[in-house]
Amino acid sequence: MRDVIYLDRMEQAEVLLKPQRVEVLRQLAAPRSCTEVAEVLEQTPQRVHYHVKQLVKVGLVDQVAERKVRGVHEGLYQAVARSYWLSPRLVGRIGAKDELVLGHLVDLAEQVQADIAELDRDVELPSVGVSGEIRVRPEERQRFLAELQTTLQDLFTRYGGAEGDAFRVALACYPKGDMR
Repeated sequence: MRDVIYLDRMEQAEVLLKPQRVEVLRQLAAPRSCTEVAEVLEQTPQRVHYHVKQLVKVGLVDQVAERKVRGVHEGLYQAVARSYWLSPRLVGRIGAKDELVLGHLVDLAEQVQADIAELDRDVELPSVGVSGEIRVRPEERQRFLAELQTTLQDLFTRYGGAEGDAFRVALACYPKGDMR
């Protein structure tokens, strides 16, 4: 089971829009039959089976085993991941194009999510995450942003060669609250 699956296909999102399917998916953190899930959720096995088949069809659940119960073959199903991240692209950008700066941050966050979801979590990977808050007076905002951009550009120039391991550097700088 993977830690994260990044959902970027509309049919995957549509399947998860039904709260009953999300509950079925949660029950499939460990391998279970539709009958076992139905008992926990107090639903009929047929209804759970229908939802499981929809989840299997879009790749969110796998059949991991099969057993014979009273002469009938019963599948055991398991979710393929612990977490599911929904791509903002599935909704699309709403509104005018003058939101390009904030829109770029949304695109950046999506790229970071997609990249992290693709990483092999079973291997020790060199990475760093930094988060903090910087307070800047209104009259210093432009200077601060220019200095930040220059500092990053210097790093990109110094380490941006064509050789070596590729690392994505993503920095988001945005106002934390209302800026008046």
